Amino acid sequence: MTADSDVIAKPADWFQNGFHRFLHSYLRRNFHAIAFARETELQTQFQSLAEANPDDAQASPLEDGSVPLIVYSNHASWWDPLLAHFINERLLSPRQFYAPIDAEALQQYKVFEKLGFFGVQSDSNRGAAQFLKTTAALFRREHSALWVTPEGRFADVRDHEAELMPGLSHVCSKLDRGWVVPLAMEYVFWDERLPLVLFRFGDVISIPTASEWDKQQWSEELTERLRFSQSRLAKLCIDRSSEPFENLLRGKRGASGMYDTARRLKSWMTGQSFQAGHGDQFQ
Repeated sequence: MTADSDVIAKPADWFQNGFHRFLHSYLRRNFHAIAFARETELQTQFQSLAEANPDDAQASPLEDGSVPLIVYSNHASWWDPLLAHFINERLLSPRQFYAPIDAEALQQYKVFEKLGFFGVQSDSNRGAAQFLKTTAALFRREHSALWVTPEGRFADVRDHEAELMPGLSHVCSKLDRGWVVPLAMEYVFWDERLPLVLFRFGDVISIPTASEWDKQQWSEELTERLRFSQSRLAKLCIDRSSEPFENLLRGKRGASGMYDTARRLKSWMTGQSFQAGHGDQFQ
């Protein structure tokens, strides 16, 4: 049995809904767009895997809340936890977001405790044991989604050499059902003043099809799928085209301030329509 102290409280709906309203506004002020690559859309992957493996078929995690769901990603920025919360709300509802965070960092952002984050002591056996107990308890809770950044530190998106921390592969090897989703994210500047958040899901793992994998093979597969998705996303970012992406949030355009005021005045005086944007991506 798992002690009550190992099970974090489910966030209150009223508080989390209010946070999401704030978050949408906050992200719009800071990013031009937040978009995902259509080529690996999640629902399509869930359905394809079920059809390809009828003997090991399990319901989509968006349909069956009892099936464990893990999303793991690279860790490039301070923004990652907020973006993870946003992506979970937009694409994985009704799954409830949960994520480990360094216990000391959580003391600086106590409000995160009310949003599904739980503290872990990194680099300690006690912290690792607590993480495993908490995740096991969460997987017994309906509609849970566990989000992790197994690089364990901020890492440049081009740094693919770091090994993933072993906790994730250990958790996966102990499950007999569930879904594991790699997620690559980048923060890039194109034509506008504000940056873009672009992300791409990697090849999803249906845990019943990996029943023979040990922790080492899990580690290798998790790493390979994340790094491949990062490489593919990098190519899409270099191409600088919004066409392959589905936009989830349209943020601010233009330079803002006095410069845009002057541009508006010039457009009015010349009888031309004012175009706030500096390009045609994500319009």
